[in-house]
Amino acid sequence: MAPSVAEKTAPANTLDAVVNTVKDLKLEGTNDAPADNTAAQDEDKGPSYPAYVPHFDVSEKFPPLEIFEHSDPGLRADPTKPHLLANATTRDLSPYIGTELRGVQLSELTSEGLDELALLTAQRKLVVFRDQDFKDIGFERQIAIAKHFGPIQRHPTSGNVPGYPEFHVVYRDSKNDRFREYDGPNRLSRTQWHSDVSYEKQPPGTTLFWILDQPALGGDTQFLSQVEAYKRLSKEFRKRLEGLRAVHSAVAQAERSAASGGPVRREPIESEHPLVRQHPVTGEKALYVNQGFTRYIVGYKKEESDNLLNFLFDHLAKSTDLQVRANYEPGTVVVWDNRLTCHSATPDFEVSKERRHAVRLTPQAEVPVEGKVDED
Repeated sequence: MAPSVAEKTAPANTLDAVVNTVKDLKLEGTNDAPADNTAAQDEDKGPSYPAYVPHFDVSEKFPPLEIFEHSDPGLRADPTKPHLLANATTRDLSPYIGTELRGVQLSELTSEGLDELALLTAQRKLVVFRDQDFKDIGFERQIAIAKHFGPIQRHPTSGNVPGYPEFHVVYRDSKNDRFREYDGPNRLSRTQWHSDVSYEKQPPGTTLFWILDQPALGGDTQFLSQVEAYKRLSKEFRKRLEGLRAVHSAVAQAERSAASGGPVRREPIESEHPLVRQHPVTGEKALYVNQGFTRYIVGYKKEESDNLLNFLFDHLAKSTDLQVRANYEPGTVVVWDNRLTCHSATPDFEVSKERRHAVRLTPQAEVPVEGKVDED
């Protein structure tokens, strides 16, 4: 039975017991398949990990989410991170966001190591693990590790895995391109910056995403720091954002799914969140708006709201000096903090010839807390 979304963070001893179980499980149907598709083949043998092919059951229904108390694992972390970085090689991707890790297996981290990962992810916003076995450790272990960071959000419309609604599956190939027209056909760019499911009352924090099949070239994910985006604003402008709240909505997402014959597992909700939020571990303040789900500013007239939000969306999209591009090698797992970042897929590969298959686990975090301007 899937865990309740209101379930508390898994205790350390439970996670350690799971981590010490079988380490080399390969899912059924994958023994003879390559770990990653790096080029289109003359004869398509199908996805390397068929157990993760997205499942859309229109009869599947979820109850409304309940508010729960969240304590971020990063608050428990040793700031020197000995359980995470002792044998790791690190490389920062930019001054503001992104660190690449090699020489450490996410699947083998202890509870202390996962606490330290939560802290590192909050500090660096994005962590890119290379050469991981995570995709081969099985559903239960993947879920148990992700639950260390919070109850896992079960997506109301996306493809999941039968019996495991915690998985959000991303899949595109020549015969399956469900999201091709997601943003409408008449756009110059397919980029859409967003923070995952920000419409939830308790949006996600530390988030895990890993690749199963990847195009030979392209299909990267772009990330940006909403912390640095906030810092770039003048102090007087930051003061004007204090007290403002915006509505984040799931309605359009649910309507698109229903119109295409897909599931709507839970009634779509709308939530008010502050335009600026403060991280519970680092204390950093970040913009909390995104083009995907932020609809309007509470109390503003439409033109006022549109102008301010469009300015902020434009600021995020055009500030390439606070963005990075995460590319994927075989065995890549990316971990990011959805409270401090936006990201966008890069659908620049030829879907008629190549496949992109990936999975996300999306633990929820605290109700957003407003961040205010520091007085000198």
